Amino acid sequence: MEATWPPARRWPLGPFALRDGAGGGKRVSAASATGPWLSADLDAAEAAMDAPLFLIGPQDQALDMELAAREYTVIDPVLAYAAPVADLVQMLPKRMTTFPHWPPMQIARDLWAEGGIGPARVAVMHRAKGAKTAILGRAQDRAAGVAFVACDGDLAMLHALEVSPAFRRQGSAHNILRAAALWAQDQGATTLSLVVTTANAPARALYTSVGMQVVGHYHYRQK
Repeated sequence: MEATWPPARRWPLGPFALRDGAGGGKRVSAASATGPWLSADLDAAEAAMDAPLFLIGPQDQALDMELAAREYTVIDPVLAYAAPVADLVQMLPKRMTTFPHWPPMQIARDLWAEGGIGPARVAVMHRAKGAKTAILGRAQDRAAGVAFVACDGDLAMLHALEVSPAFRRQGSAHNILRAAALWAQDQGATTLSLVVTTANAPARALYTSVGMQVVGHYHYRQK
């Protein structure tokens, strides 16, 4: 996830990794444990952050309990989905409905901005080092949606999928997902993955409908 959606800076502080997201959101700004820690280590990590925020994975139960005791609140539980690229490309996107391109065109940036994905998050996309693309989706002869896809080895991750409200439930997201898998296949990737908040039921239903399965989870703890 970090290779395809990288922070502006990451640095170690004892057994924690701290991140500067440069305004790019929680995913690139949260600290995470990288090994066994003591209370003093956690104190130091807290003190180093203006707005303490931690990413908690399944392996972080002790940290989760300690942060709860320190009155940190759980926010944005997230599920990770994945599927073999070969399965997703069995059904191709409809002709002239998707356009992979890089760098993102202004219309793609406008669609992201409508969904709350502004310049700081687009800057995250530009920081990704591997193969990457923006996929513009079209419906009714109009720009309808957009997503970002990037590769890390043989795994591709889809981020920032947005479909304009007027074009939802019309197949645009399906077409973008299929196009993402097709592009990933061309890059040599064998798996397409993404993350989504557990609260986003429509998106989760979409990913399940195309055969993607839950492969992991995490949440944040915020002071």
